[in-house]
Amino acid sequence: MTPIPKPGVLDITPYVGGRASVGGVANPTKLSSNESALGPSPLALTAYEEAASEVAVYPEGSASILRAAIGETYGLDTSRIVCGNGSDELLTMLASAYLRPGDEVLFSEHAFIVYRIAALANSAVPVAVPEKNLCTDVDAMLARVTPKTRLVYLANPNNPTGSYLAHNEVRRLHAGLPPQALLVIDAAYAEFVRRNDFEPGIEMVANFPNVVMTRTFSKVYGLAGLRIGWAYCPAAVADVLNRIRGPFNVSIPAQRAGVAALKDRDHVERSVAHNMQWRMWLTEAIRATGLRVDDSVGNFILIHFPQTKGKTASDADRFLCERGLILRAVGNYGLPDCLRLTVGLEDANRKVAAALTDFMRRP
Repeated sequence: MTPIPKPGVLDITPYVGGRASVGGVANPTKLSSNESALGPSPLALTAYEEAASEVAVYPEGSASILRAAIGETYGLDTSRIVCGNGSDELLTMLASAYLRPGDEVLFSEHAFIVYRIAALANSAVPVAVPEKNLCTDVDAMLARVTPKTRLVYLANPNNPTGSYLAHNEVRRLHAGLPPQALLVIDAAYAEFVRRNDFEPGIEMVANFPNVVMTRTFSKVYGLAGLRIGWAYCPAAVADVLNRIRGPFNVSIPAQRAGVAALKDRDHVERSVAHNMQWRMWLTEAIRATGLRVDDSVGNFILIHFPQTKGKTASDADRFLCERGLILRAVGNYGLPDCLRLTVGLEDANRKVAAALTDFMRRP
């Protein structure tokens, strides 16, 4: 006899992150994980290094210094902020807290794979809802709501498609949910969005008892390696998460770096400006090769390849890897004919555009 996990766990395909290396290629350019092109603020790096003297002691359990900085930056009640070891931890904590066996978890078909993992890990039923033009289809989502619907994950903006829902559409989605269903707005890429009709979720959390917004320091703040995330919650949800989270789930160096990163607004704005400039440049340059590139509001673009032999996404992936350029294949997101390209520094962006030009021109 061996221990048997609960139903759903063995149905999980383990998450695999973006590749960082290519066999036979020294010092490849990694454009596969949506990491910040400009990296972290120098202030954050200094704060991290200075925190070395504190690593022998436990961090304060509630991440109070980080919550205070987040609250000051966004004008939020710190008692309703819960911090985590990346936003992934918070997304899974919400599933652990609110899902029962047989409950249903809704998300769009090309959304973050962690949503499916969180559902199955709690013996719940993942429900992937078809999208419309690679964007969350609110009508289709609402049509799949049943009395068993307990969690609805909304990646806004969505990775890997780069699409987003306008605020009025998010409100319409919420209005059609039963009160026992929790809407979780995963706004990991919110800082990159510069659209008048976008709202990351703060307003909705402030007004409804069944909406949570999660955010991360891994993207625009360039601190992916430190694993810092946070959630803004109704008071009752914050209370639940604080009951089940690990007692010291955000390290002292991570908290210090996060606080410093929040204060360096100039660095954030430079990162956003760089992303806007080069995201558009890459989109236009790659479209000029004849490939389809969807509009994106994130720090990445989705490139579509034909199914023609020699021109497929797999062919392009091999061609690019030979040149030391690593993009993200997204077949596990239901997009086998696509590669996702993270916006990088100027040299990397120009190299990948030139490589794709050569790829499409070859016989």
